Amino acid sequence: MLLSHGTYGIRRSRSRLDVSVLLGLTIVLLYVLPGTLIVPNLTYAGRPALLLALLLFAWWCLVRLNPRLLLVGPQPIRWVLGLYLVAHLMSYLAGLLRGLPTQEANAQDFATLQLLEFLGVALIAADGIRNWDRLNRVLQVAVWCTGFMAIVGIIQAVFKYDVSTHLVIPGLEVKGGLAGFGQRGDEGQFRVAGTTVHYIEYGAVMAMMVPFGIHVARFAPRRSHRRLAAVCAMLAAVANPMSISRTGIVALALALLVMVPVWSWRLRYTFLFLGAGAVMAIMFLKPGVLGTLKSMFLNVGVDPSIEGRTNDYELVGHFFDQRPWLGRGPRTLLADPVRDTILDNQWLYTVVTGGVVGVFALLAVHVVSIALAVIAFRRATREEDRHLCTALVSAQLVAVVVGGTFDSLYYTTFAISLALFVGLSGAVWRLTHPARIIRTSTVRGFD
Repeated sequence: MLLSHGTYGIRRSRSRLDVSVLLGLTIVLLYVLPGTLIVPNLTYAGRPALLLALLLFAWWCLVRLNPRLLLVGPQPIRWVLGLYLVAHLMSYLAGLLRGLPTQEANAQDFATLQLLEFLGVALIAADGIRNWDRLNRVLQVAVWCTGFMAIVGIIQAVFKYDVSTHLVIPGLEVKGGLAGFGQRGDEGQFRVAGTTVHYIEYGAVMAMMVPFGIHVARFAPRRSHRRLAAVCAMLAAVANPMSISRTGIVALALALLVMVPVWSWRLRYTFLFLGAGAVMAIMFLKPGVLGTLKSMFLNVGVDPSIEGRTNDYELVGHFFDQRPWLGRGPRTLLADPVRDTILDNQWLYTVVTGGVVGVFALLAVHVVSIALAVIAFRRATREEDRHLCTALVSAQLVAVVVGGTFDSLYYTTFAISLALFVGLSGAVWRLTHPARIIRTSTVRGFD
């Protein structure tokens, strides 16, 4: 039927199962279930959330094969992720050509499977989210699940009780054990990981999600949702230091620093007040944590973890000289305590395993995502949309920075979260585009 000049609509049954629902389910499985909980007899890529992400990739591929279903119009995220996939496959072939032992060959296959899961979430979010309302529903689910994961970490830190042991679902198995607790600091402080598999990953995810919690707390249409999101954002900010990680603190500071310019002065003052409340809550719930973090920053020069990272530079140079362009092959630099090849640096790891081409492709994913969010920010006419675009920029900058402090893409909770925000950057670019044919699908046969 004709709605206006050049605009047509069609009657169709309302579908309750769409991309936003499946993305929300992926987030629930990713954040609520422990990171080491997998389908029996599978690798870590067999987490329920990751298997669903793999199905999303298959769904996106099938849609692209049908001219009546695919979303017409350009989408830069498709091109940059295609470049990322090509770079990965070139490195994969380079690894095969040099000859791989069984363990490294399996690692390459695992990395490829995880990449497809990454692509599934990013592409389906960029092309499949229908409108702003469905996008906001995905964000709400992500924020609420973040609040749950924050509560798990806070309970672990305050009571030294691993509540994640009660989140094991019958029919699934725990691979390698749960994260447990890790000692850190001279005062007997211990680290927690919530439902993730590593303490640094936990701090990074909490930091990345705080701006989105603030976004939902400001702009959710229902007052109950705004209040719940505000609580979740505060819980994430309080849980972040519980991992006792410099990475988490730096990531949280960076994420909030990016958000400050788009806030009003009233909101900035409110945030300072809430920040002071969060600090007092941390001091009350877990005495000594802030002192441990302070000493970690003041004693950087004598910290063995920092020294171990800098000692890796010579080893990285050795591997880079051997294969500078395509590297050794995806994830073929395996952890070896004898040779001390745990780099704890995603960028250096990509240099070794993917070469210059791999680093360029990974950097392009971040740069294009930031560029699309900035373009959408300039196009947007609503404060809500501009605030979301800024939060997406903060997520990418956090990912770039924390990639220098741990192997970020190895840890699937962080990696899939990043994939979601890459896809949402493409979605906001599409939804703010002035051409209707790009914003949404069109009726074929009409101009």
